[in-house]
Amino acid sequence: MRRNQPLLKVENLRIEFPTRRGTLVAVDDISFHIDEGEILGVVGESGAGKSLTGSAIIGLLEPPGRIAAGKVLLEGQDIANLPYEQMRRIRGRHIGMVFQDPLTSLNPLYTVGRQLTETILTHSEMSAQDARQRAIELLSEVGIPSPKLRIDQYPHQFSGGMRQRVVIALALCVNPRLIIADEPTTALDVSIQAQIISLLKKLCREHGAAVMLITHDMGVIAETADRVAVMYAGRLAEVGPVQDVIKQAKHPYTHGLMGSIPKMGQDTERLEQIDGSMPRLTEIPSGCAFNPRCPKAFARCVAERPDLMQVDSSQVACWLFDQPMERTGSDG
Repeated sequence: MRRNQPLLKVENLRIEFPTRRGTLVAVDDISFHIDEGEILGVVGESGAGKSLTGSAIIGLLEPPGRIAAGKVLLEGQDIANLPYEQMRRIRGRHIGMVFQDPLTSLNPLYTVGRQLTETILTHSEMSAQDARQRAIELLSEVGIPSPKLRIDQYPHQFSGGMRQRVVIALALCVNPRLIIADEPTTALDVSIQAQIISLLKKLCREHGAAVMLITHDMGVIAETADRVAVMYAGRLAEVGPVQDVIKQAKHPYTHGLMGSIPKMGQDTERLEQIDGSMPRLTEIPSGCAFNPRCPKAFARCVAERPDLMQVDSSQVACWLFDQPMERTGSDG
């Protein structure tokens, strides 16, 4: 692996769902990367394609969903559309997963210790005794008190926040290079959210893993991510350093998302809102998919679909920033 190569590189990813009425495109030609030790936040409304992108990367797309085009390069190896068994080995050893509801990741019939040790034994050559010790260390590392006692308890004996910590421990069992965290704080109250965010940042820093953090919560992104990718209707609208995107959002959709967040120290009677809703997959408009909701849309937005273009430190898919076209227009 070259030093300058991203840990994860997604190139022109397209996810389709064949139906009787035709093929629906859920994720349409998106490209991004995540560097080692970096947290990339992926944000957008429900239906934007965030979770589908994560599922495609880890090889867990629900049929009939499929990767129709593009590459998913993990340390230079294309893992898109690998055979199931080969992908299962990569998923356990190189990619860890943290889902929104920890109860979907934990088996209620087994102790958390059994689930941790079985995962460790499956993907390493440790003895059972060493695997149990490693499991205890992991529980301690993710902040579970009295890990030697709690390792023999069942998931229902843990609170929601503690269950999510167990899931993070599961994801870390064999020191994965990449962690996909899909809405890991949504079901938790605010104080527990802050603890989980702090934990993810600490683990990323100490383990050198890359994290893809999928969420609809811009506040979580602001606290956690290094860079942010904003998705809308299966496309990337804006990608850039998190502070730049938060302070100077360029795409009108990102600007609307930022306007919906209350700001500390400011008295605001009414928050901004984005009129309308995300289009259904069967009704994605021509041109820029956001154009029916965009306060700055003009003729070209309806006729042509913009690709990401470099604007300062960010990439933005918006015709407002196509300077040559603006100059051409002024010449005419």
